[in-house]
Amino acid sequence: MASRARVRAPELIGKGGWLNTGNKDLTLSDLRGRIVILDFWTFCCVNCLHVLDELRELEERHRDTVVIVGVHSPKFVHEAEHQAVVDAVERYGVEHPVLDDPELATWKQYAVRAWPTLVVIDPEGYVVAQHAGEGHAHAIEKLVEELEAEHGAKGTLRRGDGPYVPPEPVATDLRFPGKAVRLPAGTFLVSDTTRHQLVELAPDGEQVLRRIGGGERGLGPDAFSEPQGLALLPDGRVAVADTVNHALRVFDPESGSLETVAGTGKQWWQGSPTSGPAREVDLSSPWDLAWWQDRLWIAMAGVHQLWTYDPATETVEVAAGTTNEGLVDGPAAEAWFAQPSGLAAAGDRLWVADSETSALRWVERAESGDGHVVRTAVGTGLFDFGHRDGAAGQALLQHPLGVTALPDGSVAVADTYNHALRRFDPASDEVTTLATDLREPSAAVLVDGDIVVVESARHRLTRLRLPEEAVRVESVAHRTQRAATEVAPGALRLDVVFQAPAGQKLDTRYGPSTRLLVSATPPELLAEGSGPGSDLARDLVLADGVTEGVLHVSAMAASCDDDPEIEYPACHVHQQDWGVPVRVADGGVARLGLVLAGLDAE
Repeated sequence: MASRARVRAPELIGKGGWLNTGNKDLTLSDLRGRIVILDFWTFCCVNCLHVLDELRELEERHRDTVVIVGVHSPKFVHEAEHQAVVDAVERYGVEHPVLDDPELATWKQYAVRAWPTLVVIDPEGYVVAQHAGEGHAHAIEKLVEELEAEHGAKGTLRRGDGPYVPPEPVATDLRFPGKAVRLPAGTFLVSDTTRHQLVELAPDGEQVLRRIGGGERGLGPDAFSEPQGLALLPDGRVAVADTVNHALRVFDPESGSLETVAGTGKQWWQGSPTSGPAREVDLSSPWDLAWWQDRLWIAMAGVHQLWTYDPATETVEVAAGTTNEGLVDGPAAEAWFAQPSGLAAAGDRLWVADSETSALRWVERAESGDGHVVRTAVGTGLFDFGHRDGAAGQALLQHPLGVTALPDGSVAVADTYNHALRRFDPASDEVTTLATDLREPSAAVLVDGDIVVVESARHRLTRLRLPEEAVRVESVAHRTQRAATEVAPGALRLDVVFQAPAGQKLDTRYGPSTRLLVSATPPELLAEGSGPGSDLARDLVLADGVTEGVLHVSAMAASCDDDPEIEYPACHVHQQDWGVPVRVADGGVARLGLVLAGLDAE
């Protein structure tokens, strides 16, 4: 086993305290003798949710030697609320201890730069590896097996039950519902996300008429995995975004039948097909659906794109977005999204709730009639959010998940982390607030003159009369609380650290096995060094006169089994996007090291 740097793991500190431990505070000394995996996550982040799912099997297979500890490190102000973290832990089925760290104390101690980041601590309390982004479960499992063997032989491995204590279940008809659609009979079909079911409710929005799905995760004829978006199809059936199954399902309310129409059940990775027969193409966390222009449009939150499904040809294809995370308008193929999570068709526009940029955007036909373009109504980027009404150019939202077209041509926005229902009027270019004191609203449905809101964290549908006048809300603006990295003026060396897992090597059979894309907000921050390339190291030059901004770094590396005896080696893709706030200052660093996998030696 290769020697490793001996770095003592800092203590776990979080003002919010511990969850899933039976009210016991944990320390690293309590975990001595176990292999500890720290999962730095925040519940808004779809990549973090992917990692939660990646770790489930590892967690089960090594339950007697491994303790996973979620360190919840918030991006948005709402995510720093303790009850919101409690809700998220239940919502996403987190079955390990979680430290609520609202002030990012432990995040800073471990020098974390991105969500998600995994840190592995050996049984003697030393950090032995760090991994940012997705796709690392296989590498961590190999490392765990090595650590089990090494520390088993040394006598420093302690086996047994971990500190996880499940919370008491709560009885409600719905549990963190995601989206809803009104059926022709006047009933509501709701995605009951945490219970992996669909629920049909009576027209009053309360009485349960039937449940669809057995309530356990799966992709069978009677199973879902955290379903979200719903869309009524022209034939009366309902399309379902089966989010964690990375699939589209179609439910027939008349017969009760359920079929898979798109997706393989596997998550899409860079290099996978982006079009083709729908049942043969991987998808990535489809979050919402809308029927528009004779296609089913898909908010593909997991890869920051919009896709379409054509039932006539049974094919899927990318319709907008590059997979880069951010806010860039323009031709659909060049636009950037950030976890699009809500869709609403309204005539010649498809409205999009772009959650991570706290933005309301739309898609429309290009003036030339050739293709589509993407435009933004509200929102400026990944790090600005809040609750501010008025002119759309300065209005603020906070992680909206839903959007609903209103009869007068305006749109209602489920402004999820502001616990509000907002309205954007294209005619006046103004944003107002329709209702407050909603709890994490995630969608809304029009019913005559009323609007029925999915209050996800209150586990119910709430019927509201559309008000004649907007609610007055005191204006609040926020920026992410992540501290900016001070960098020296001029030349800046960017190093993305990647060490292939034990027994693997970089896969160069089909050309370069690594990819790096660098950009900045504002673009003027970088005088040199932006754009794509295959080297994970790059020399950047910061422009004179720009004192702060965000560096956007997207990295990918592919590795395969390094054994000539294996005819068909297993290969894995590791990828991560970083948004690094920087401030140019004399005395700042001249090198920025970002760890994709391994440990940064500098």
